[in-house]
Amino acid sequence: APPRQHLDESFPPEQQLPRELVGTLSIERRDGGEVAVLRDASGDAVGDPLTDNAYDDTGYRFHDVFHLAYMAVLGWSPVMRKLMRRKRKSNRRVDEVEDGGRASVVEEAIAATAYEYASRHELLDGVDRVDWELLRSIKRLTTGLEVQVRGSGEWERAIVEGFRVWRRVREHSGGRVRVSMEDRTIHFVGPA
Repeated sequence: APPRQHLDESFPPEQQLPRELVGTLSIERRDGGEVAVLRDASGDAVGDPLTDNAYDDTGYRFHDVFHLAYMAVLGWSPVMRKLMRRKRKSNRRVDEVEDGGRASVVEEAIAATAYEYASRHELLDGVDRVDWELLRSIKRLTTGLEVQVRGSGEWERAIVEGFRVWRRVREHSGGRVRVSMEDRTIHFVGPA
């Protein structure tokens, strides 16, 4: 198959999502508790420290893996774009619509919905398919956004692969993750 065009291909390199990335999710002690922090290859924090925001240990503090999976498989993540300072400021409408608050909220809603679904299905362990209703809901949520060109099969793969890597990160209380937008893959590289 010919290489797929990246959604941000026509923008300057500094406004494109990184085509290859190794990130590290690690646990740090802060304010008497533990938080998960995503760091880039240079060790700089990407985004805010996260907790599970739940009464129980759910591992949701590592959910940035889901955003990285969407970036890898779909070439789309307004959340990662903002955290990595890769917003497309050269086009005001694209910056507002595709990289703005609503698109980020849609992505967070998808991550939370997929997590809720996975929590009812063994966290997708041993699963390579998800229900059509979940995929149809995601397609509805993304109507009007650039990612609407990605098919249900691509969303399914992003979710399944994201959970595969997330389970390993959770198991190791952190870890290194390799993202390739060129190969459309995300891999657990090893413990943090």
